[in-house]
Amino acid sequence: MATMLSIHDRRILTAVNSGASSLSFVGSGFIVLCYSLFKELRKFSFKLVFYLSLSDMLCSFFNMVGDPSKGFFCYAQGYTTHFFCVASFLWTTTIAFTLHRTVVRHKTDVEDLEAIFHLYVWGTSLVMTIIRSIGNDHTHLGAWCWAQTGRTGKAIHFITFYVPLWGAILYNGFTYFQVIRMLNNATRMAVGMSDRAYQFDSRTDMKALNRWGYYPLILIGSWAFGTINRIHNFIEPGHKIFWLSFLDVGTAALMGLFNSIAYGLNASVRRAIYERLEL
Repeated sequence: MATMLSIHDRRILTAVNSGASSLSFVGSGFIVLCYSLFKELRKFSFKLVFYLSLSDMLCSFFNMVGDPSKGFFCYAQGYTTHFFCVASFLWTTTIAFTLHRTVVRHKTDVEDLEAIFHLYVWGTSLVMTIIRSIGNDHTHLGAWCWAQTGRTGKAIHFITFYVPLWGAILYNGFTYFQVIRMLNNATRMAVGMSDRAYQFDSRTDMKALNRWGYYPLILIGSWAFGTINRIHNFIEPGHKIFWLSFLDVGTAALMGLFNSIAYGLNASVRRAIYERLEL
């Protein structure tokens, strides 16, 4: 028996989508503003966070358009949101790659790779967005313009978004695991040598890197319900589950806020803000 979302359900999803996207827009916009105002933050590592926040901000902006009409605006919202959301989680892989290359491989050439990072992120996002248009039939469902009615379109959407998404999650998790394991080994060596100064530095690094180890959970928390919902809609296209759609919309739209808190509000940003607030 077919079960579709009611008009009331769609209005709730629209409100949740707009509200959560607004929070992400404010959070990521704050990080972009800090990078623009504080020159001391314009280091390469935080520049990658800036690009991540910029992608989140644009993704949130187009996502909180809310309830676009059929036609051009629906297509524009669907494709721009897809493009910048893909760019967002791809930027997290460049941050993980930079950390791994610096800490584990002891390379100092990461700044020379900036152009390659841009080509990788924006190029891959563009290719995924173009491929997504194949067999795609946008349907206006009230909260967003991501939905496709055809099975081919649904399959391509899953391949061009959720496959690279979970690839990024696995890569980030494996990379952070290697970094943390290496610093753990370095800490144990310092304990064996009774080098107190080095032990203090290692504990400081471990405190930060243990927090970074949770970063892959941001993508998992943001898109787990969306992945389940897409698989369910593909298997049973005529049966919509409201609570699953509610969690899908809410958690996905909050990705920008989660990223801005985890990646952006670090000690350097807080220090820069405190210094500006001192009279």
